[in-house]
Amino acid sequence: MPSQPVVAHLEIALALVANARRACVLTGAGISTQSGIPDFRGPNGLWTRDPGARRLSTLAHYLSSREVRVAAWRGRLERPVWNAQPNSGHLALVELERLGRLSRLVTQNVDGLHLGAGTSPERLVELHGSLREYICLSCGRGGPMAEVLERVRCGEADPPCLACGGILKSAAISFGQRLRAQDLENAERAARGCDLFVAVGTRLEVYPAAELPALALNSGASLLILNAEETSYDRRAACVLRGPIGEVLPALVAA
Repeated sequence: MPSQPVVAHLEIALALVANARRACVLTGAGISTQSGIPDFRGPNGLWTRDPGARRLSTLAHYLSSREVRVAAWRGRLERPVWNAQPNSGHLALVELERLGRLSRLVTQNVDGLHLGAGTSPERLVELHGSLREYICLSCGRGGPMAEVLERVRCGEADPPCLACGGILKSAAISFGQRLRAQDLENAERAARGCDLFVAVGTRLEVYPAAELPALALNSGASLLILNAEETSYDRRAACVLRGPIGEVLPALVAA
């Protein structure tokens, strides 16, 4: 099938958003790059530039190696997320919610920028958890990440849980760690119940998040993809846009 011009693609996307009443949006790392947070797999992604960084996000390595935990805590101190601010893409989704068109916002991101932008907590599913909270892997105690980072700044290279002495980590989901069942259930329910599924800034490669578009399509919803790179769902989408998220997403919502 011959490719459509960009203007035609935009017109199709505008019509999809205008007709949506129960949009479910899935966001990935691409929506936060404008805020100064690098993605993982892109040309300048964190794992592309430093393949060893993925080891710090693998639960088995984190549990078995103090060296890995020390490096992980040092890395958390230096994360750009602490100075990042929500960008126009995040704010556009807040506006979509205000207009009554957003049924659920599911994010693979752990940066907390959707909440910072003003997305309602009851509409947000942080499928992969959050860097802004910590959790003890033994007793389950948790709290604001800032509390533990202050201990690291004061010299505790691998701070233990103050309640039980267990291993602490961020509440972001690591490789080898199960997603929270309730979060996954809420995301799947939203995908099945929407009339438009919008995938923003994600290559749709990480499961189970990558299954959500299929659930939506199988339930009769349309699929709109906004991403800089190709995804495995492009051929099944009603429309695919390649423009900058911080420009295209606000334009779609405003129109």
